[in-house]
Amino acid sequence: MIAVSSESYRSRARDFLDGMKLLQEDLNAFGYSSALLGIHGAISYADALRAGMGSKKLSSDNHLSAAGDLESLLDSRKVEHQQGVRHLRLLLTRKTRISYAAEAVRKSELEDIVKRAKRFADWAEETGKTLKIEGW
Repeated sequence: MIAVSSESYRSRARDFLDGMKLLQEDLNAFGYSSALLGIHGAISYADALRAGMGSKKLSSDNHLSAAGDLESLLDSRKVEHQQGVRHLRLLLTRKTRISYAAEAVRKSELEDIVKRAKRFADWAEETGKTLKIEGW
């Protein structure tokens, strides 16, 4: 696999979040799409941070491991404000449900996912700047 830079992951994250924001205007029609774009945006932001901190094991099939890896990297750099990791974990636990569950997902849950994705993105942007990740 070709190594992808932190900037590439960050650009992808922004693209996903921009799509989420466009679709969130009508969650009745595009709730699943908006929520899934938010989750994938969070995954890409996590990968951007992890790549920027030197991690070689970026997200692929086991996205949930990304949260633990991110937390470990932040701990090693003595980052105090890690509330974003909590949002990431919650988003990751909902990915399969949004993508594949047979039962309908309530609009309030879709709204919560969109809200948490925005919060994680804001936290990731600030954290990338604070850590002075190259190209951030």
